[in-house]
Amino acid sequence: MSNIAVVSNHGVTNVTTSNSKESDNKKPSSYQVVRATENMQLDGDWSKTFWQNAKPLKLTHHTGRQRPKHFPLTHTRLAYDDEYIYVIFRVEDQYVRAISQNHGNTVWKDSCVEFFFTPCDDVSQGYFNLEMNCGGLILIRFQNPVTNYRIPFDAGNFNEIKVFHSMPKIVDPEITEPTTWVVEYQIPYALLEKFTSITKPEKGAIWKANLYKCADESSHPHWLTWSYLGRSDEDFHAPEYFGTLEFL
Repeated sequence: MSNIAVVSNHGVTNVTTSNSKESDNKKPSSYQVVRATENMQLDGDWSKTFWQNAKPLKLTHHTGRQRPKHFPLTHTRLAYDDEYIYVIFRVEDQYVRAISQNHGNTVWKDSCVEFFFTPCDDVSQGYFNLEMNCGGLILIRFQNPVTNYRIPFDAGNFNEIKVFHSMPKIVDPEITEPTTWVVEYQIPYALLEKFTSITKPEKGAIWKANLYKCADESSHPHWLTWSYLGRSDEDFHAPEYFGTLEFL
């Protein structure tokens, strides 16, 4: 499923397309994660029934010393059931590139979206950084606060995360015209439990998280965030600024 390469424009009319001016709200963001009421079909369809009850969140902040010239409109939805947390990103982008060859590569240099999360309400317990380029390649590590060591995932771990991506694996040369792309994936709780104890999502459960969009080595680099990140560099590893995911 992860090698599907179909450009998708699903759900264009259902996305809020207000301008990308950064919000003045610097308080930690919050989002309510709905329980899935049907089985997921990974196909990148933003407007399908599965996602209808999940309110889109929008990346409105940026990090770095100045607002980037290219600020792609980026929306995300999340949902969960008894086995998985589900994530979909829809990016109205430009200057799109993807040259990473394999999982575990430096995908943040490509056109990339990222989900950093602590699977409980206490960021001191460590967090996962799941980074995915537009071609569906993944970098994921667990940031262990006890050893201060980033624990990488191996090939078998990557295969447990099922992915749909609307762009080809390799996008080179860079696409310079406006391009909308989607990635959609599911993360099994059983995979996370190999690295740390987690709070299983259920009504009332809380996780801490932030979501990002970047493209460090595109012709128009940018570092966008969902929850405000109070620093002037481009380092997303700042769990102290995570927002809240509340499971309904």
